[in-house]
Amino acid sequence: MNVAAIKNITIKSDRLTTHQRIHGITNVILPFVGSVGAIVMAFTVGVSAVDIWLFLVMYYLTLMGVTVGFHRHFAHCAFQAHTSVRVILAIFGSMAAQGPLNYWVATHRRHHKYADSYGDPHSPYVKEDKKFGFLEGLWHSHAGWTYNHEITNSFLFAKDMIKDPLMSKISQLYYFWVVLGLVIPGIVGGLLTQTWMGVLSGFLWGGCLRMCLQHHFGFWIIGSLAHVWGSRPYNTGDYSRNNFLFAIPTGGEMWHNNHHAFPNSAMFGLEWWQLDLGAWFIRTLEKVGLIWDVKVPTKGMKEAKRNRVAEARG
Repeated sequence: MNVAAIKNITIKSDRLTTHQRIHGITNVILPFVGSVGAIVMAFTVGVSAVDIWLFLVMYYLTLMGVTVGFHRHFAHCAFQAHTSVRVILAIFGSMAAQGPLNYWVATHRRHHKYADSYGDPHSPYVKEDKKFGFLEGLWHSHAGWTYNHEITNSFLFAKDMIKDPLMSKISQLYYFWVVLGLVIPGIVGGLLTQTWMGVLSGFLWGGCLRMCLQHHFGFWIIGSLAHVWGSRPYNTGDYSRNNFLFAIPTGGEMWHNNHHAFPNSAMFGLEWWQLDLGAWFIRTLEKVGLIWDVKVPTKGMKEAKRNRVAEARG
């Protein structure tokens, strides 16, 4: 894909580029600073059960918002859901601070269309007309792309989302949801401990530390490590890989080769031993009738895409 073609799928805007850079850099620095504060408090004041639970609950809810909501439902239409479920998933996903819903969907669909080739917004191998060295590409695909990639044309890749007035409204309120995701654990921490220190601790643990670890080990690692290291059981035409080490903190996202082989599958863990928290969450919602039409590849479909060369090499 040449540079001219890339310009057709992106938008040139100095205002949006500036906005993107501010968002990306802030999203790296502020959660990190808050995380340092949480660690300092842990050594000086200690860590309470409330802190741990706020971290775990907020991590899980926002993780499900992204992997089940933003990714599997909105970007790939892997299942159908009631409006209330869609709204809740969209809000919790927004609290993860991974970008506005509609733009996230557009950027992710663009990634799939041009995976690991020119046009992919966060490949560790190429960017527009440039090929990366290993370390440069790893940084770009992990966090660098969040503040320096070409702005995706959402009207081209996410027209269905833009036409949905409710989802567009949630997308427009992105910063409100991000702030809410930081404020809620602080309020809950204060109410449970009846102290101002509980407010601060809840904000740091359920907000900043949760967001920092989630960025690096829950989301960004998928674009970087999952395209560099791991197994490739399926032919996908890109460098996507499965990596079991980070399957749990990513909610199942690190079964990335599986996902690129079957993008519309609601299940990323395709074998019984492949832990996929997002899949478990989906099956739970399906059992109570809140979602339906859950897509999963058949045995024949999986067999047809098997990477025989990779299997032969072990």
